[in-house]
Amino acid sequence: MYGKFQQHLQEELKAIELAGLYKKERNISSPQSAEITLQDGSKALNFCANNYLGLADNPRLIQAARTIMESRGYGMSSVRFICGTQDIHKELEAAVARYFHMEDAILYAACFDANGGVFEPLFTAEDAIISDSLNHASIIDGVRLCKAQRFRYANADMEDLEAKLKEAQSCRFRIIVTDGVFSMDGNVAPMDKICELASKYDALVMVDESHSAGVVGKTGRGVQQQYDCYGRVDIITGTLGKAFGGAVGGFTTGRKEIIDMLRQRSRPYLFSNSIPPMIAAAGIETFKILEESDALHTKLMENVNYFRDRMIEAGFDIKPTQSAICAVMLYDAPLSQVFASKMAQEGIFVTGFYYPVVPQGQARIRVQLSAAHEKEHLDKAIAAFIKVGNELGVLK
Repeated sequence: MYGKFQQHLQEELKAIELAGLYKKERNISSPQSAEITLQDGSKALNFCANNYLGLADNPRLIQAARTIMESRGYGMSSVRFICGTQDIHKELEAAVARYFHMEDAILYAACFDANGGVFEPLFTAEDAIISDSLNHASIIDGVRLCKAQRFRYANADMEDLEAKLKEAQSCRFRIIVTDGVFSMDGNVAPMDKICELASKYDALVMVDESHSAGVVGKTGRGVQQQYDCYGRVDIITGTLGKAFGGAVGGFTTGRKEIIDMLRQRSRPYLFSNSIPPMIAAAGIETFKILEESDALHTKLMENVNYFRDRMIEAGFDIKPTQSAICAVMLYDAPLSQVFASKMAQEGIFVTGFYYPVVPQGQARIRVQLSAAHEKEHLDKAIAAFIKVGNELGVLK
């Protein structure tokens, strides 16, 4: 049987490659940082990691992970409700809830699991989920696992959201779901207006802060802080794998009863191993660092503003952004791959994004800034963009 199936897969893979959509992984052999070492020993500046606060190789996090393994071991070998809960899991959950001004929190192996496990335990066919059209794939998959009625509104379009809320008024409960920062464009959801509509049409509000936590807001605490929406958002999901240290682990934080229900019925929580002690310990240390000082967030935003302004001055087509994501629009998928390849030759590690990760005809280089970047790193990247942009006719 596999012979026929193998041929089918080979043909599909060939078609993906011919369309310029084949994804290739590039190996690095160093810690994740502003400068990385590639497998061939060459060096490159990394502008495509989610390491927003530069914590992925932070010595305090590394030491916290090492220390806790001596007293709590390497892995849990169990799910939380059997024997997979340690004191540090509860301590990390409390730190997450405190950071986001929420009542409680629950940990997952990844935010993909958090989003995949949040809807089905809470909503039924009597209810409605109203989701932004550019929400992350994990939210889309989580919604598919739930029997609630589904409504989709155009990205950050409040008129369309209001229309969908009106359509859903006959449902028992309604929840508006949005990313805080949309990962491909870098734009921020208008949470103040979303919360106003939620209040007007009696709806709950959920936001995925994966790309916004640690980044947007006065001190980087996400879109709730950005728009002063504390007390108006009911559910937040997020990850430890981006700004908060860059490892693994996700979470849901929110109203006490919501978190209680997830502990009882959320399948990715009930049927997946607990995160290992070293991840929990490093996560706790991350929140201690962020409580002590806003220096990392301040530096990140200085880097973002500097890079974005210089790139616009150079003539690049940049999506409007308030986040650490800077989308350099190229529109053509093969061009984005050639552009990324030429940037690598200049010692700049970036990635071309194209369909199906972004819509057809919307290919781009997604640049992600970090607090780990120094001004000379930014200047080198900008110079390389200008050089390659001129070579490929992107800059006129």
